[in-house]
Amino acid sequence: MKTSYGLQVYSVRDALGVDFKGTLKKCRELGYEAVELCGFNNMTAKDLLAYCESLDLRISGNHERWTAVTPENIDATVRYYKELGSPNLIIPGADLSTREKLDDFIDLLNYASPRLKKEGITFGYHNHSHEFLKTEYGAFIHKELEEKTDVLFELDTYWAYNAGEDPLALMKKFKDRLPVIHLKDGLKGGLGKALGEGTAPVKEVRKLALEMGVEMIVESETCDPTGLDEAARCMNFLKSLE
Repeated sequence: MKTSYGLQVYSVRDALGVDFKGTLKKCRELGYEAVELCGFNNMTAKDLLAYCESLDLRISGNHERWTAVTPENIDATVRYYKELGSPNLIIPGADLSTREKLDDFIDLLNYASPRLKKEGITFGYHNHSHEFLKTEYGAFIHKELEEKTDVLFELDTYWAYNAGEDPLALMKKFKDRLPVIHLKDGLKGGLGKALGEGTAPVKEVRKLALEMGVEMIVESETCDPTGLDEAARCMNFLKSLE
């Protein structure tokens, strides 16, 4: 049975900066059926949607700075997402280096969440490793997001693994708040690798994601030797598992 995969376009950021449209076309040719965006273009939402539709390339979601959901910006953000046809707005981290900043961030998430939900936009948070580790001020960031907000999670399975967590256990724990994951590989210590070239439990994560019906977005961010080369190796590895 053929499985569908998306690609976080940060994986091919070196090529996107040179030829945005051509790079998306090459991603589709590699076999990725969706892209998760994070900037790198100056196209309008309607033009970007039309171009992706011409490639039969679905826009899974978009990584946004937290400022996109502040009271002064959220209306424009909602309009953009409706034009883009993207269901997932994901915040990929923020400066949470003090207790006050974490509290303010939690307040912002709780402000934005019902507004976005009302508009049919899925609102999520993407982790790195530090959210699972104790901060200098004694907090575990991800735990507080779990307990004090209702945002969904885009679990980056490699960064969770790098933090000493079991990504499979976290997927099961977050099952009701997990529409999408980053399928990713790397070595302990923070060195990313193409899928199948690191030590993270990629095969097991993929298997569980299929069982759970969770969307898989591939991310491989070291551009070794280029982003497209690495994205191709990831897809070849995934095809070998079919």
